[in-house]
Amino acid sequence: MTREIINTTKAPKAIGTYSQAIKVGQTVYLSGQIPLDPITMAVVDGNIEVKIRRAFDNLQAVCQAAGGGFDDVVKLTVYLTDLTHFPVVNEQIAEYFTEPYPARAAVGVAALPKGVEIEIDAVMVLEQEYNY
Repeated sequence: MTREIINTTKAPKAIGTYSQAIKVGQTVYLSGQIPLDPITMAVVDGNIEVKIRRAFDNLQAVCQAAGGGFDDVVKLTVYLTDLTHFPVVNEQIAEYFTEPYPARAAVGVAALPKGVEIEIDAVMVLEQEYNY
């Protein structure tokens, strides 16, 4: 099995022992993204909507680095320290994704890295490339 490491400076660098994403065949496993500014590596200031947008923007940057986009995402997992923010997450998903929406799970957690309120990871499947 060949694994390709996906890395981009347009998303925060890994803050632990993981890769931003791993591509195996046409499937890309994207690590969780939190609302960090990719340049300063600091948590962005603002309300929960701003933080959710930053997490999605970071995830989108990794998707693009892997050769895909949100239309290729088949599974999202959203981790929230406060599930009352879930309606805002749904609004953001409707802005970033088009139907058919990816499968999704939302998980309430006690804490997340750097004390953030949200983390999002995904699985993406790229179109098969054919060489004729």
